[in-house]
Amino acid sequence: MTQVPLQDDAESDPPLGRQTSFDSSFFILLVIACAAASAVAWTKGPTRVLEIALSYLGFLAVLSPKVLCGFFIAAAVPVLIPRETMIRWVGRESGNRGLFAATAAGALVPGGPMMIFPIAAGFRAAGASVAVLVAFVVSWSLLGLNRTVIWEMSFLQIDFVLLRVLICLPLPFLAGWAAARVLR
Repeated sequence: MTQVPLQDDAESDPPLGRQTSFDSSFFILLVIACAAASAVAWTKGPTRVLEIALSYLGFLAVLSPKVLCGFFIAAAVPVLIPRETMIRWVGRESGNRGLFAATAAGALVPGGPMMIFPIAAGFRAAGASVAVLVAFVVSWSLLGLNRTVIWEMSFLQIDFVLLRVLICLPLPFLAGWAAARVLR
């Protein structure tokens, strides 16, 4: 397999963790949330909308400490790992080595979305390429060792789990490789 440079420019692209508060994704989510609230108000009454909002404020209170920990880890990554090291291992010129490293990291890093996505943003801020982040997130989604061992092996037969992992094993690398090609 040939070495494909990961062509996005980490120097000129804004880090993924530094979006504005009111960007297009916020407005898309706002429209969907308002449509859902309107549908609930129409079918179940406005009191039910208020009940749902209040119950999820409690969920937000429980989730917030985990999200803050994820943000702290994300902020610490570019401070603790020298940019030159990060760029060498997972920057745009890291090629296949960066994709393999991201695939391994995604499979090994435990945690849910409140940890993984801030970590990915921290990696981006430290100099990781978008293609590497694709491999990292896809690997976490498909190969997460923590989830595979604790959940899948507890509920599913081992031959099924091993077959699923074997089939999914190349996918994070291939997704990162495809992202590098698209970004060229």
